[in-house]
Amino acid sequence: MTVSDGPPPGRPRDGELEELRRRISELEGSRHEPKHRLRALGSCLLIILASVLALLAVVAVWANSIVRDTDRYVATVAPLASDPAVQQAVTTRVTDAVLQQIDVEGLVAELSDAAKQQGVPPRIASLVGDLDGPITSGLKELVSGTVMRVVSSAAFEKVWENANRRAHDAVDKALTGSSDSVVTLKDDEVAIDVAPIVAEVKQRLVDSGLTVASKIPDVHTDFVVVQGKDVGKIKSYVRVLEIVGNWLPVIAVLIAAGGVFLASHRRRALIGAAIGVFLAMVLLGVTLTVFRAVYLDHLPAGTNEDAAGAVYDALVRFLRSSVRAVGALAVVTALGAFFVGPSRGAVLTRHFFGRGIGAGRDVAVSAGLRLGPVGRFVHRFKTWIGAAILVVAVIVLFTWSYPTMAVVFWTAVIVLAAFGVREFLDTDPADRPAH
Repeated sequence: MTVSDGPPPGRPRDGELEELRRRISELEGSRHEPKHRLRALGSCLLIILASVLALLAVVAVWANSIVRDTDRYVATVAPLASDPAVQQAVTTRVTDAVLQQIDVEGLVAELSDAAKQQGVPPRIASLVGDLDGPITSGLKELVSGTVMRVVSSAAFEKVWENANRRAHDAVDKALTGSSDSVVTLKDDEVAIDVAPIVAEVKQRLVDSGLTVASKIPDVHTDFVVVQGKDVGKIKSYVRVLEIVGNWLPVIAVLIAAGGVFLASHRRRALIGAAIGVFLAMVLLGVTLTVFRAVYLDHLPAGTNEDAAGAVYDALVRFLRSSVRAVGALAVVTALGAFFVGPSRGAVLTRHFFGRGIGAGRDVAVSAGLRLGPVGRFVHRFKTWIGAAILVVAVIVLFTWSYPTMAVVFWTAVIVLAAFGVREFLDTDPADRPAH
C-alpha cells in the first residue's frame, strides 16, 4: 500500500487554508470598516471640541475667580502696590490732582501782600509777584515728593489692599459697566478712585508747613487700571465666561471622556485628548503674550505703558499659572497612558521598575519582613487599588481651589510612589516557598 503525503481528498492544502483565512479577514474588515471610521471620526471631533472647551474653561475659571473670590482678587492686585511703574503712575496722577486744587496765583498774591506788610521795598515786593513759574515748579516738586513717599511706604500697600478688598463687590458691576462706585467701567476703562491717597497727601503737606494745602477740598480722582478701546467689547465675553465658569470644566472633561470611550483604541485616544489639551494651553499662553503687545500698542496717548504692562501681568498672573497647571496635567496624563501601553519602551520601563521593586521586596522578606495577609490582599485587589489611587488623585486635583503646576507635579510624584508601594506589597501566594 502506498501512503500519500498530500491531504485527504476534499480537504484544502495549507496554502489554500491560509488564503481562505486572509480573504475572510479582509471581508470582515471591509464589512466593519465604515463603522470604525465613523467611530474614529466621532471620537476625533469630540476630542477636538473638548480641547477647545478646555481652553475656554481655564479662562472661565479665572474670570469667575476674579469676580466671585475676594481673596483671589486681592491677591491678584495686591502686588501692584509695590510695583515701581504703578507707583510712578499713581504719583503722577495724584500730583496733578493736588496741584489743580492749589491756587498758585492766590498764593503769590498772599506772598506779595505779606512782603509789603513787612516793609519790603516796593521793587523787591514787585519781584515776588513774578514768581509764579518758580513757585509752581517748587510746589510740583514738593507735592510729587510727598506723594511718592506716601505711595512707596508700607502703609500704602495696606491702604491699597484694603481699598481693593472693599471695592471687590463692585467688580462684577464694573465688568458689566453698570457701576458708579469705587471701581468703575466707563469710556472703555476700569478705574479705581484714589481719593484716600489724596487725603493722606493733603495732611502731610499741611504737616510739612504748606498750610494752603488745608484748603484743598475732597478730591475724587481715578487711577486707571485697564484702558483700551476694546474693553467694552471684552467685558461682555468675560461676563459670559464668568457665568459658565463653574460648569465649563466639567463639560470639557465629560466630552473628552466621551471621545475616549467612543474610540476603538481608547488608550491612544486618551493620549490624543491629553495632547490636544496641551496644545490648547500652548495656544492660550501664546495668545496672552501676543494680546499683551497688542493691548499696549493700542493704549491712548500719554498712558504710562510700564504701569499698564504691570497691571496686565498682574491680572493674568493666575491665568498663566492655570495654563501651566493644566498643561502639566495633560503631559502627565499622556505619559501615564503611554507607559501602560504595549510599546517596547513602555514594557521595558515597567519591567525595569517592577524587577527593581521586586528585588527590594525579596531583600526585605529575607531580612524578616512578613507581608502575610496584606500581601495577599494587595495581590488579589491590585487592579482596584490602582484605580483607587488614580481616583483619589483626580479628586484632589478637582477639589483643589487653584492648583498650580507644582501641585500637579507633586500629585504625580505621590501617585507614582503609591504605585511603587502597591508593587512592593504585592505578594503572589503561588510564589511562596514550599516548607
